[in-house]
Amino acid sequence: MTEVKKDIAITGMTCSACANRIEKGLQRLDGVKSATVNFATEKAAVSFDTELTDSQAIQEKIRSLGYDTVKEEVDLQISGMTCAACSTRIEKGLSRMEGVQKAAINLALETGKVEYDPTVIRSAEIIDKIKRLGYDAALKNEIPEGSEDHRQKEIKQKTRLFYVSALLSFPLLWTMFAHFSFTSWMPVPDWLMNPYVQWFLATPVQFGIGWIFYEGAYFALRNKSANMDVLVALGTSAAYFYSVYLVLIDSTHGLYFETSAVLITLILLGKLFEARAKGRSSDAIKKLMGLQPTMALVEKDGSVVEIPIGDVQIGDILVIRPGASIPVDAEVVSGESAVDESMLTGESLPVEKTVDDVVYAATVNANGSLRVRASKIGKDTMLSTIIRVVEEAQGSKAPIQRLADQISGVFVPIVVGIAVVTFLVWYFAVTPGDFAQALTAMIAVLVIACPCALGLATPTSIMAGSGRAAEQGVLFKTAEAMEQTKAIDTVVLDKTGTITKGVPEVTDFLVAHGRDKDRLVALAAAAESDSEHPVAKAITSFGLDTVGDIPNVEKFEAIPGHGIYSVVRGSTVWMGTRKLLADQAIEMDPSISDAAPLENEGKTVMYMAMNGVHVATIAVADTLKETSKQAIQELHALGLNVIMLTGDQERTAKAIAAMAGVDHVYAGVLPEGKAEIVASLQAEGKRVAMVGDGINDAPALAVADIGMAMGTGTAVAMEAADVTLMHGDLLRVADTIRMSRLTVKNIKQNLFWALAYNSIGIPIAAAGLLAPWVAGAAMAFSSVSVVLNALRLQRVKLR
Repeated sequence: MTEVKKDIAITGMTCSACANRIEKGLQRLDGVKSATVNFATEKAAVSFDTELTDSQAIQEKIRSLGYDTVKEEVDLQISGMTCAACSTRIEKGLSRMEGVQKAAINLALETGKVEYDPTVIRSAEIIDKIKRLGYDAALKNEIPEGSEDHRQKEIKQKTRLFYVSALLSFPLLWTMFAHFSFTSWMPVPDWLMNPYVQWFLATPVQFGIGWIFYEGAYFALRNKSANMDVLVALGTSAAYFYSVYLVLIDSTHGLYFETSAVLITLILLGKLFEARAKGRSSDAIKKLMGLQPTMALVEKDGSVVEIPIGDVQIGDILVIRPGASIPVDAEVVSGESAVDESMLTGESLPVEKTVDDVVYAATVNANGSLRVRASKIGKDTMLSTIIRVVEEAQGSKAPIQRLADQISGVFVPIVVGIAVVTFLVWYFAVTPGDFAQALTAMIAVLVIACPCALGLATPTSIMAGSGRAAEQGVLFKTAEAMEQTKAIDTVVLDKTGTITKGVPEVTDFLVAHGRDKDRLVALAAAAESDSEHPVAKAITSFGLDTVGDIPNVEKFEAIPGHGIYSVVRGSTVWMGTRKLLADQAIEMDPSISDAAPLENEGKTVMYMAMNGVHVATIAVADTLKETSKQAIQELHALGLNVIMLTGDQERTAKAIAAMAGVDHVYAGVLPEGKAEIVASLQAEGKRVAMVGDGINDAPALAVADIGMAMGTGTAVAMEAADVTLMHGDLLRVADTIRMSRLTVKNIKQNLFWALAYNSIGIPIAAAGLLAPWVAGAAMAFSSVSVVLNALRLQRVKLR
């Protein structure tokens, strides 16, 4: 059995019922293992057995249900790219194919994402095209699990080639000591100065180890383009064949065998360092993948058995022992424990879990034993979602990358032209007739100008920045979102669940003089325990937290719009509005009857009477999250304007705004009104980030320049957003903007140094001030330095 997973875009859905209908239809199709349709993104994620069905049959099934499919996406693993010109050439080649709608190739990750119309072209044709361009490609989801990572293979291969090349090149490098007066004191064996020995040593380096450059150059030129391989092949071939010519005419002076061999060796060393550094930049995904356990303890037929995680089914009861990693997303059935969720949220403090709470795959159970019911498995777990989002963000292309792509597309032909001009100027003008000097200057220009650093400048920063952000609980969906976030100047915050906790809490419990507060708290909690009203739940919860056990209710009656009446321990208890007490002819106690100060703070005020006497006044409010005020202060410190949107009444909204420190408030706003306000701010020229957590925030999240969804919110909100904040903490908003600014700054540093390096290096080489082997070392160092600069982002401390 060969199982493949594919994303299929669907059009024509009008509601979530459409998505459910398509899911059920696909799941009935022979060969389909699983199908998940997302109404918000208009995509279906389908896993199927290729021996029983194919993507075309799946699309025909979707069409038979009354919907349409526009495109498919394939994720490719591509090997053989050496510079930005390679990735640009693949993109252009694929984009010219009929049916291909979009192609994005990532040089640093060595991946590609291609969108295409499956009715016009198939994924196999796309792979064939890449191979005809001179590279190797495979579908990522068809690479067998457990197979050796392609980057590790690349590192091993480059290491072997480098060692062989270095072994053959070292004797040639030694001969260079005889060329300079200041190194003439060093002994050089006579046999090494024999031109035939040098020819013998240089040939396997040039055509054995260096064959990869000839092969790359051939495919590039065949496809009417040029890349780094063309420059290396031209430079080293010129040095090698000129040396062969001198040997054949019996000239022993001016041989350049050591130049060609040492250049190839140095370039290989640079590529080896580069591959290792690029591997480090994607460490975030490897860490995430390594967190999930491979085995799970499952209750079967009255006993606990250990099974592979792949065999766990939804609904299975799992046993989670202290210190163990949780295998899947699940709901707690029994037990209590603290769970370390730092890998999801970046929050170091463990979270207390009890019955009905949700636990997530790869989080760590701290001290108690839990029994949990599996609710999400495999690719549907929160961990898999995070990995998928990070991979997509790292594989996508930031707008700033277009500059590098445009430059690299014309860079190599220009360099070849400069090299030819350099040779002619030296041969005919600077040192007339001195072929060796002209050749040296030309080779130095060709080698130092390799555009590797330019191609790595943006993707390595995006990989390192998005990976580090994910470790801290901030998920950027795309590289574009990561770049655009830095330009935000206005942050719009939803109130409920974003600035506030979203759950009413008792803030004040005022009792009449001489009354026992604990007794009244217990009676009030008991009286409200049978009510489903959020305020009632807040009072009951407050009682349980304050006094512990509460008495039983002997009689309960809800009075709609006014409050409740109950009998507790023989006492009659009335709880509700001022009018409720007035209707029962209960006189208000002046010492606790003034509700104005509480109401001005946006609190809901209730009155409690016992046996016909007003005994307590209770204020309930949706309170600020502990970090909201600090978070808004940090946003102000970043130079941002902070606005609050809420459907709440104006008095409550202004009270919350005053406590939180926001700049402006829009109250009484309906869900569609939130999107309209965001659009009006944009019309004023503002760059707006919307932060929310509920279904009602989804329209505004989609309209905003950057939508940020709290990970504690709804799935719809997270689908509509560009950034997901895994921890329900506003401090992460400031972290997100900081990370974006740092990443874009890092990209600009890389682009500046890559361009400055070539701008400075080419003239120096053309002026004859740079030996070819020094140019080769400098070229290798430039690529490594760009990657190492990007890796600094992995050490950023956000919080």
